[in-house]
Amino acid sequence: MKIITTSGKRKTAVARATIRKGTGVVRINKLLLDIYEPEVARLKISEPLFIAGDKANKVDISINVQGGGVMGQAFAIRTAISRALVEFYEDEELRELFKKTDRTLLVNDPRRKETKKPLGRGARKKRQKSYR
Repeated sequence: MKIITTSGKRKTAVARATIRKGTGVVRINKLLLDIYEPEVARLKISEPLFIAGDKANKVDISINVQGGGVMGQAFAIRTAISRALVEFYEDEELRELFKKTDRTLLVNDPRRKETKKPLGRGARKKRQKSYR
């Protein structure tokens, strides 16, 4: 039996996907995708499943995701799912279809939060100076 493990990252969220032959069940932290909230995140997560079409209905995908916020996790999950499907089917056409639709389906987003600097409240904001 073929089992593939892949991962996806976005900001501080890390998703690990395990894919095996099955009936199209997708679980995120042991919770079914159909009842995953919020709905916007669920729709983002299901994008690679819609693009893959019939191929997604022949496999079970189990995802473990930690860190980050809701949308960061959603984008990490969709990357992990896309990579898992491409690797499971070893399909170059599917890879090209994912790349053509949205590159972030296969490539992690390298952007991170900019670090806070001294003399200010955040990364760029500084305290105002008054010379009077």
